[in-house]
Amino acid sequence: MPLGFLNRGNKATKTGFGEGLFEAGRTNEKVVALGADITASVGVDLFAKAFPHRFISLGIAEQNCTVVAAGLALSGKIPVFTTYAVFSALRTTDQVRISVCYNNLHVIIGGAHAGVSVGPDGATHQALEDIAVMRVMPNMTVLSPCDASQACLAIKAAIGTCIGPVYIRFGREAMPDFTTLETGFEIGRAQRLKPGSDLTVIATGHLVWEALLAVEEMEKQGINARVLNVHTIKPLDVESVVLAAMETGAIVTAEEHQVAGGLGSAVAEAVARHCPVPIEFIGMNDRFGESGKPRELMEKFGMTASHIVESCRLALGRKR
Repeated sequence: MPLGFLNRGNKATKTGFGEGLFEAGRTNEKVVALGADITASVGVDLFAKAFPHRFISLGIAEQNCTVVAAGLALSGKIPVFTTYAVFSALRTTDQVRISVCYNNLHVIIGGAHAGVSVGPDGATHQALEDIAVMRVMPNMTVLSPCDASQACLAIKAAIGTCIGPVYIRFGREAMPDFTTLETGFEIGRAQRLKPGSDLTVIATGHLVWEALLAVEEMEKQGINARVLNVHTIKPLDVESVVLAAMETGAIVTAEEHQVAGGLGSAVAEAVARHCPVPIEFIGMNDRFGESGKPRELMEKFGMTASHIVESCRLALGRKR
């Protein structure tokens, strides 16, 4: 296990999201959930069964779901609308922008089945552009938890501490669950999972575990890498990013998303403004995904620990 982190078993982040939503629903009767015909596959079935009077199924009508969520928020409810990220973040862009963000409404949008790790569903259902779209929306908070436990904390924080709209990105495939509910979760604050002085790997979502595996391998080679888990893409923890640039002199970003517009772009914007250093980017390089087994797709598109190690070597080679 990498650097003292224990994988307590593989668990889908959608499951953690659903558990957190259920727990929030038990303590806050203002929480309502909206489904778009795929309730169980996005982790909302636990809430729907426990609180049927606070669950609304609107069918395959995601744009309508978004507008209904906006109306519920204006009525004093805390609506949570969840479906595949390609639909909740991309098909609904106009409604999210005008109905939700323009009015700065407390609507939580769940983007399930994100990234290529959704596997055989293929390019049409693999959301790889959602972070880019959501993070440019005024008033929007964008969360990308690294595992099931953190997804549970993320939805509860989104419901309990945010004021405006929140987008939470998560996956379908069971992945290592290595954080704990006691780890804590503060929106806007990156987590330093490992100290290091030679360079920094800044990762989000499923690739945080791959980053930990990568730095463990580099440790054997005498390379001391820092790891930051950026579970909040927006607002970005600029302070931690700039400190990493200043103290380690090189950065590698890792995300299950297009390189353009996602975590890597957000980090590059901060670094360019405050402390320019060499940066390498792990992610999808301007193409669509395809059908296949999740792990095979991660390998093919360069999103595993070995690819992070390779990019770290490149970044170190560019370091002054």
